[in-house]
Amino acid sequence: MMYISTRGNYPPVTASQAIGLGMVPEGGLFVPQSLPILPSGIYTGASSYKEVAGVVFELLLTDFTEEELRRSIDSAYNDTTFDLPEVVKIVELGPDQLIMELWHGPTAAFKDVALQIMPHLLSCAKKKTGNSLHTVILVATSGDTGKAALEGFKNADGISIIVFYPHEGVSEIQQLQMTTTDGNNTSVVAVHGNFDDCQTGVKELFADATVRMQLRSSGIEFSSANSINWGRLCPQIIYYFTAYGEAVRRGSITNGETVDFCVPTGNFGNILAGYYARCMGLPVDKLICASNKNKVLADFFATGTYSRNREFFKTNSPSMDILISSNLERFLYAMTGGDSRRVTSWYEDLAKTGSFTIDQTTREAIDEVILSGWVDEAEVLSTINSIFAEHHYILDTHTAVGVALSRRFSGRGRKTIIASTASPYKFSCDVLGALEGTVPDDEFICIDRLSAVSGTPIHQALSGLRDRPVLHNRLISLQQMRETVLSIINDAGLSGRDTKAE
Repeated sequence: MMYISTRGNYPPVTASQAIGLGMVPEGGLFVPQSLPILPSGIYTGASSYKEVAGVVFELLLTDFTEEELRRSIDSAYNDTTFDLPEVVKIVELGPDQLIMELWHGPTAAFKDVALQIMPHLLSCAKKKTGNSLHTVILVATSGDTGKAALEGFKNADGISIIVFYPHEGVSEIQQLQMTTTDGNNTSVVAVHGNFDDCQTGVKELFADATVRMQLRSSGIEFSSANSINWGRLCPQIIYYFTAYGEAVRRGSITNGETVDFCVPTGNFGNILAGYYARCMGLPVDKLICASNKNKVLADFFATGTYSRNREFFKTNSPSMDILISSNLERFLYAMTGGDSRRVTSWYEDLAKTGSFTIDQTTREAIDEVILSGWVDEAEVLSTINSIFAEHHYILDTHTAVGVALSRRFSGRGRKTIIASTASPYKFSCDVLGALEGTVPDDEFICIDRLSAVSGTPIHQALSGLRDRPVLHNRLISLQQMRETVLSIINDAGLSGRDTKAE
């Protein structure tokens, strides 16, 4: 299996090379040249999550040996990293709605499923390609990726990680999870701006040839842990197969039954993994793309025009507060039949004008796969309240977006599996407020109260968080991202020469 650029501007690379590079140096994202079919008996008859993971990786990461993959899988998916042996849990919300809980890892977010294994894949990829450079992972986060990446990469040999998050743009819990992270190779930086600003700054650093050459001469390279990196996106494909298999085994669906998946998303990575699972043979009809008030994706699928030229809203589902959905590029490449010229033209327009419009043929191809819509903050809260009243089950504010939207499509006659992307305890004040109205303005009091009201244990990721010392307190402007990265590298003694910004 080889990987190619969505913009046709880079020679084909192996899986290990794609993971090591992170993104295409000249712009664009790596995608597999083709997608293999996974026989249904593998995921419906599998004895464990790790078994399915092994088969998926063998099909997609073909230059890794069976032993390398097995060692990585065993290191990532075990009882010290996840609180369930099955990694992902299926919960029924009635006859036609199932919840796919993805937040049983060490940081209580779905990103853990990929970011617990990605460091092992990256370390292995470096050895396979003979790469002796020190890798600096640059991460932009809207809240959850940051902590999951920090937890996955901390203390990794030959790798450092720098996380940028929007100042006052994440929840108190998300911020504390990041800023209290220990490890001898971690840095966390707050940025005046929103997630898109952080993500753009990281992409500009990747594209800055002067910085890359300067660091390379000192034995340092950049890579990414965001879902622009195939090593982050590929592991997310697995849980679509395992969730379907678990639903079959428990009798919620019949083997071979076609279902819909509803995914609350901002950066389009999680739902894209579901699309790849569909291409690999999973019986999926529609993927329901659920947006919050920052409805750039919902508007795009409704009109064919993608425009980031709009007001940015801070909502009660902050991990979805995104206007630039990076992984949409991979999806458009697939929807055009691999037409890199069209993709390049659209993204050149996006860079120049902040928008682009796709052709009718591509729109029709998308309509065969995607349903979309958006949910406002009031409906998020009312959905949390009604689901608890009906099922005594608590949703976080992001999963509530998915549940609310999936209900609008309930007349389709198909069962829907909804991706639950975070533990409700990560957004306890908003969740408790949905249940009780006025609540204390203290996340930790709300966590305790939510546990009492719901009768569920507090997620292990949040236990003792309030008492951990804050170790990272940098706050910078967008214009300072470049010099901050170089300063962190210098302060850590990673380079053999001075790399201060000129």
